[in-house]
Amino acid sequence: MNSDQIWQTIDTQRANLCDLLGDLTDDEWRQPSLCAAWTVRDVAAHLTLQQLGLRDLLGVVGKWRGSMDRTIAHVARVRAAQLTTEQIIAGIRGMIGSRRHNLGVTYLETLCDILVHSQDIVIPLGRHLDVPADAAAVCASRALSMRWPPPLPSAKKMAGFHVTATDTTWSTGEGPTVEGPMAALLLVYCGRLAALPQLAGEGAAALTARLTPLPAADGH
Repeated sequence: MNSDQIWQTIDTQRANLCDLLGDLTDDEWRQPSLCAAWTVRDVAAHLTLQQLGLRDLLGVVGKWRGSMDRTIAHVARVRAAQLTTEQIIAGIRGMIGSRRHNLGVTYLETLCDILVHSQDIVIPLGRHLDVPADAAAVCASRALSMRWPPPLPSAKKMAGFHVTATDTTWSTGEGPTVEGPMAALLLVYCGRLAALPQLAGEGAAALTARLTPLPAADGH
């Protein structure tokens, strides 16, 4: 995909997500997302923060919570509390057609954010938004090639498997085969284990066991 195609995909995903958000009930906005400790509302509010400049980022630093993940979560919750649902939707829709992205990252991170976070919202709600396989492949390749921030823990744990998409030409790694839709592979790479049941192949069971947290001890 070239940059024009990627921006067109970002615009389409934003528009489709806004249409879906406009149809949610108040209870659905309060439901947990696939992001640990984030509600649907928190994730949607985070998606309004995709065009931050230097001054905005300095403001984020001023809200530092000890790690980037905790800081991003805090900023998203503050944003969610400040805005009405209509303002959140308008904030996302207002970026359609713009090619601005957050300072310090590329448009590929913008693509990954809208693809993955949209699924963070819809999957727990039992709703559906299409994820183009070619766009998901671009995001997975980007996630695996980045040196900073480093690959997510789930991506590191998928080393030692031959991972291949069933709906587009994309594969990586060596070892027992794990295959599935490209969108599901992207979600698993990004730590969304809810997509694991969509994977198959001789290595699928071993990968699932590797990624699934062990049950906590009962203390007795």
